[in-house]
Amino acid sequence: MSYITPIEDDPDELEDIDEGSGQFEHYRFVADPGQGLLRIDKFLTNKIEGTSRNRIQMAADAGSILVNGIPVKSNYKIKPGEEVTIMMDYPRRELKITPEDIPLNVVYEDEELMVINKPAGLVVHPGHGNYSGTLVNGLVYRYKDLELYGGNDPRPGLVHRIDKNTSGLIVIAKTEVAKINLALQFFNKTTKRKYVALVWGNLSSDEGTIEGNIGRSTKNRQIYAVYPEGDHGKTAVTHYRVLERLGYVNLVECVLETGRTHQIRVHMKYIGHPLFNDDVYGGNAILKGTTFAKYKQFVENCFALMPGQALHARILGFVHPTTKEEMVFDSELPENFTKVIEKWRNYISNRDLD
Repeated sequence: MSYITPIEDDPDELEDIDEGSGQFEHYRFVADPGQGLLRIDKFLTNKIEGTSRNRIQMAADAGSILVNGIPVKSNYKIKPGEEVTIMMDYPRRELKITPEDIPLNVVYEDEELMVINKPAGLVVHPGHGNYSGTLVNGLVYRYKDLELYGGNDPRPGLVHRIDKNTSGLIVIAKTEVAKINLALQFFNKTTKRKYVALVWGNLSSDEGTIEGNIGRSTKNRQIYAVYPEGDHGKTAVTHYRVLERLGYVNLVECVLETGRTHQIRVHMKYIGHPLFNDDVYGGNAILKGTTFAKYKQFVENCFALMPGQALHARILGFVHPTTKEEMVFDSELPENFTKVIEKWRNYISNRDLD
């Protein structure tokens, strides 16, 4: 008997690449009791319609074929009753991506991958009217000679992403094996990800955990919401810690246990602390403070310094697909983010807040 896990390919999904949604195929099989000894690559080629043996072997090389939870090579011989799971990159779609010479802030690069520090305002991949000027357009230009960047895959090398107006670290694969291996790490939640956010209000606790399914809003499918009970949405867990209390706003560190669409933005809104200047989830209004015109002007000046939500992907860690070395990268806050924090520090130092 075999079990196949279906994956919806939703072009509107913006964040869940790292959880496998829309980007990778996942299958689970249990070998029949009468199954004779058979190489696993042949076993899976027979089981998965339209899949080449080469794709199976690349998945094995990337460590994404597991038998009873343990990675195996393509020459492993399957035995009766064993459970097999596999994750593979989807075949490329026929979509022309125009190469564009877009400057990239490269933090690290080798033959398998690179890590970039994405500025706020840069869209990661084409979609929703953004078919040019994206990070992917820049990657296709930069790596036009690499097989993975053939120009007809809307997400070549991507294993996770961050929102347009979120700044910070992203790892990009340069080979098929690296892509599958890194995606598996995100899927298994073994990567390290820490974000820094500026949120409205004074949190009641210095640290805490936010739990609640995240799914598309039933009232507006362009945004997401928390559903604490029932089957709607996907499990989401965010851990937070207050770094600095700045009167009417707090600087917090968020650690992701899952990687759902808009997760930090939705979870912080859910507990009553939207991200500063988040125009999708209500943080672009003056939610805390005084009614004085001078204060209103101060906040408006802060908004002008930082268009979009105050969120930065500061720390990213993973195991290198080839060397197996643990790699951790730390990115300083962008200059405009730092300036907004300084403005709040100056404001509260000159005013006695309630």
